[in-house]
Amino acid sequence: MPDVALSQKHRMSYARRCFSVKQYDRAEPLLLGILAEHPNFADVHNMLGVIHHEQGDYDRAQRDFEQALRINPRYTDAALNLAVLCNDTGQYDAAQQLYDRALQSSKGGPGRLDRNVAAKIANLHAETAEVYRVAGALHEAIQEFERALALCPGFVDIRARLAATFREAGQIDRALAEYEDILQRNAAYVPARLALGLTLLAAGRRDQAIEHWQKVLRLVPGDPTAEAYLKLAGSMPQP
Repeated sequence: MPDVALSQKHRMSYARRCFSVKQYDRAEPLLLGILAEHPNFADVHNMLGVIHHEQGDYDRAQRDFEQALRINPRYTDAALNLAVLCNDTGQYDAAQQLYDRALQSSKGGPGRLDRNVAAKIANLHAETAEVYRVAGALHEAIQEFERALALCPGFVDIRARLAATFREAGQIDRALAEYEDILQRNAAYVPARLALGLTLLAAGRRDQAIEHWQKVLRLVPGDPTAEAYLKLAGSMPQP
């Protein structure tokens, strides 16, 4: 009996290692074997859900995540993974409810949220924002990006997407403020500096735009986008 238990422990450990490096073809049969012996392992159901989601088997993945949550209703990772799946399959209301529930169940105290959970929820908000943005619902997209940043204000990639959405909505001053905030956090973040230059150019502040693109070339000599923008600015008539 001890040898069997040890074998199970080793199989689980190896399955987790394979799963962690996305060797799903190795992890899946091991996890299915473990589940056949221990059907109430919520984390095994969750890992299989991730694998089946990656494989495009959405129905099976949903069943996996739902079973994990039946076993452990407070299993935050399974709730968030199911929310991502619902978001991918167009079940936006269900996704919203799931990550709201995950947020509530993950609070370690009043106003506190685990950092990893906050990051996952922030990315879900950002994904929802992109759906709105592509559909032209810019006000709703802005709200979702702002919800994401309320959880993770240091996510400069999400802040850059918010700034771009402000620009698309014609809110140039708010876009400029977001890009400047990004560069205060990370002065070497080239995508934000390039986009800030474009926004300044749209605001009629050509010389300032050129300064930022020249700064990009000092950071990344030969950057083709910065060079193209400088040529564009050079070909425009002076105001």
